[in-house]
Amino acid sequence: MKKIILLVLLMGIGLSSCKSKKRYSDQLRTKNVQNERRNTSTESSKKVTKANLPAEPSKFIRFSIDSPSEYISTFAETAQLEMMGYGIPASITLAQGLLESGYGKGELAMKTNNHFGIKCHKGWEGDYDFHDDDEKGECFRKYNHPMYSFRDHSIFLTTRSRYAFLFNLRHTDYKGWARGLRKAGYATDPRYPQKLIYLIEKYDLHQYDKQSRKVNYNNTAVVTTDSNNIHTVQKGDTLYSLSRKYYMSVDELMKLNNLRSADLSIGQPIKVK
Repeated sequence: MKKIILLVLLMGIGLSSCKSKKRYSDQLRTKNVQNERRNTSTESSKKVTKANLPAEPSKFIRFSIDSPSEYISTFAETAQLEMMGYGIPASITLAQGLLESGYGKGELAMKTNNHFGIKCHKGWEGDYDFHDDDEKGECFRKYNHPMYSFRDHSIFLTTRSRYAFLFNLRHTDYKGWARGLRKAGYATDPRYPQKLIYLIEKYDLHQYDKQSRKVNYNNTAVVTTDSNNIHTVQKGDTLYSLSRKYYMSVDELMKLNNLRSADLSIGQPIKVK
């Protein structure tokens, strides 16, 4: 009888040991899978490349934009490039730009090219100007070209911990992003999310969240012209694309060349600054 009891105890200890080993093995396997996923995620994030900006112009470039549609056509590609590099939905970037800058016609945007209402904050070493906002004479960042405002907006959202939770959302979830920006304190207006969502749906801005073209800021860089500052129109050139290449507004190009319409012909000489 004692031998039987001893045998049962030994078998119980053996089974317990096997279960313990299996549990440890399962935990180790789970940990390895988690590490593998984490490493894969890290490697994937490293593959995301941020498009380099062209050299910033030495002088302030004043943009003249007449409508929300013109604003969207001018900056949609820039918003997409920022989305591919930083993960912020292009629709959100465009909607914030439209709202914060008054589609480029607001007083702050006109005198600073600041399209997102970003204040100087501690540590800002760039140019700046003063503007009445929540308080009188507040310090706002100033850029020589709007594309630098778009890049600074991307850096602003990705480097401040209060916005970190937004990047757990899908980049197509513009409603979640709109509400999250208000929750994180981007704006004090309680209707800020509704205003962004309204603009996105009114102008169908979410279409830009789904496009993923291989483009680069090099396409908008300043190009070298001949000694007479003449650009010869190539296939695909438009007044909008030339305005970005030469840091001129469409109005400036039309006035400089005595153009009555925006139509261009291949081989046509265009005066530029």
